[in-house]
Amino acid sequence: MFRSTSLRLAALYTAVFALSVVVLGVITLISTRHALSAQFDARIRAESAALVQEYRSEGLKGVVDALHERDSTPGSLDFGLQGPGGAPLAGSLAATKAAMGWSSMRRAGDAHGESERLYAVALPDGYKLLVGDDDERIEALDGAVMQGFGLAFLGVLVLGVAGGYALSRGVNQRIAAISGAAEAIIDGDLSRRVPVRGSDDDLDRLALTFNRMLDRIAALMESLKQVSNDIAHDMRTPLTRLRQKLEAGLAETRAGEAPLEGVLSDLDSILDTFAALLRIAQIEGGARRAAFRPCELAVLAQTVTEAFAPSAEDQHQSLSLVVEAPAVIDGDAELLTQMLVNLVENALRHTGPNAAITVKVARAGRAASLSVADNGPGVPDAERERLFDRFYRLERSRATPGSGLGLALVAAVAKLHGAEVSLAAAQPGLEVRVSFPEAA
Repeated sequence: MFRSTSLRLAALYTAVFALSVVVLGVITLISTRHALSAQFDARIRAESAALVQEYRSEGLKGVVDALHERDSTPGSLDFGLQGPGGAPLAGSLAATKAAMGWSSMRRAGDAHGESERLYAVALPDGYKLLVGDDDERIEALDGAVMQGFGLAFLGVLVLGVAGGYALSRGVNQRIAAISGAAEAIIDGDLSRRVPVRGSDDDLDRLALTFNRMLDRIAALMESLKQVSNDIAHDMRTPLTRLRQKLEAGLAETRAGEAPLEGVLSDLDSILDTFAALLRIAQIEGGARRAAFRPCELAVLAQTVTEAFAPSAEDQHQSLSLVVEAPAVIDGDAELLTQMLVNLVENALRHTGPNAAITVKVARAGRAASLSVADNGPGVPDAERERLFDRFYRLERSRATPGSGLGLALVAAVAKLHGAEVSLAAAQPGLEVRVSFPEAA
């Protein structure tokens, strides 16, 4: 617990607040003492001025009577009147020896040694008037201020320690949940996720990010597992055929016949499959972004449709291009061309004779789209989500040429360009639409 970062931060903040209370207490004490001293001095000056005026108007007897009256009043100041030779005449300070003006002194015979603040002023005819007040009131107020700030200091410490412990305990519990989830994942439980409280605080956002990362990792692991299975399945057939042909070739060689016919085509098919996998991996790695340049989709589409038009005619199919509006995007022209080639090849291969295939370039505002639609048999709704998986083929027998990587490459190219690939029924047939983001 004491190694907890949150507890140490709470302790640090508590220490800072406690130090702030101490500094504030000292400043308040000094300011209060200064203000009270100035207030008491002003009161002493006012009393002195009043008694001087009393002497001028009523004479010595008037001052003596005023001193007796003030001495009998509770809470009044201390006064003293001395004659020309310093003889005490009236008041509790009559026997006190003090210089003219302001001075501080200890009361004679006071066991506690309390200090007195005095102000001595000369009266006509050699008389001296003394007015003073002890510092007990200021010291009492100082004690009250110190006591208040002492209690505040103690309260800050108690609340800081209690709050720090509670905060640290709550944070540690949530960190322990994150650590527990990580440990479970390390042990192989990829379905484990970090609990989220729904408070939308920092730890909740961290947990959501952590869970999204785990979802992505789980999806990649599942994809890797599926790819491994698909590679094993798809490579087994051509490798088996290759082995059989090699065996037959060996037998034919021994018999003096032409050896190993058709082996190269099988090897080329295997190499093409691995080349497609490597190309998809490079695209998904984002290494081709450096080649992005402004590309006119209509020009790319025209090039591809013109290249495949003869092949479509040979298969008694029609291939047309519709350009609703020019569309320029920032991208890799080679990859975009390959993406469209794969879509057109896929349509030509799976639609059959007399099919009509349309390549369309459109624009909605600043966003562009490229689509390939046909009037073939289409794709069942349940199968559409898996069409872009690697090695996935609707034809379970895998008798037709292809590796099942064409649409996976289309998805990789679209993702590299920040585009979204969608499938929709063309009624009849299928439409594959690639929607590019708005141009900056």
